[in-house]
Amino acid sequence: MVAIVSDMFVQLPVRRRGGLRWATPLVFAALWLAYLWAGTRPEPEHRALLQGWGALTGGADAADTFRALWADGRWVQLFTALFLHADWAHLLGNLVFLLIFGLPAERTMGPWRFLALFLLGGAVANLATVFTIGGPERSVIGASGAVSAVIGAYLALFPGAKLGVVLPLGLFLEFIRVPASLLIGIWAALQVGFAYIGPAFGAVAWSAHIAGFLFGVLFAIAARASIARRLRRSRGY
Repeated sequence: MVAIVSDMFVQLPVRRRGGLRWATPLVFAALWLAYLWAGTRPEPEHRALLQGWGALTGGADAADTFRALWADGRWVQLFTALFLHADWAHLLGNLVFLLIFGLPAERTMGPWRFLALFLLGGAVANLATVFTIGGPERSVIGASGAVSAVIGAYLALFPGAKLGVVLPLGLFLEFIRVPASLLIGIWAALQVGFAYIGPAFGAVAWSAHIAGFLFGVLFAIAARASIARRLRRSRGY
């Protein structure tokens, strides 16, 4: 159970409610429907789907990998890989974090900018993984890199935000508010640590999480001025 209390980086008095947030629910539905559709495919077709849509890694060197991405049209897989997941737990984790951090981020930056953040952040995260994972070809799938970009943008947009968490204290549950920067900082540090542990801690593309997070932070910082103008227009200034 999680609640969010946000302090926006641009302090403006609220005169009317914000517009409908449709981008986050759209991404949520697309991820869920893609998982259901892929899960109904026969096993041989499912494996071919992972190879055809997943971001393939493994090249002789970085230059060859980069050329192959563009010469063979494999750059599209950097985007399509976002909509494939290994299992329901993989999907569920991404969906939960998408809702927690995506809805307030979209409210501030607008739906179209949020979609750009999700897709570009996910593609950059997958690209970083393609270059960092060597060896035989493997498929990188999942929206974790894109969701990490949303988390990074949230931190940049709401540096003073607090997240409500429920902690079990003996026989009771205690609701406390913790600075989002602290929780996200711990999460980011874990991603870096797991990236060094590598396969010993599961078949997870930790580099995608790190690259996506950094992209999200930079994206939000670069878009601050335009987001502030959008908020002023929407509130009649």
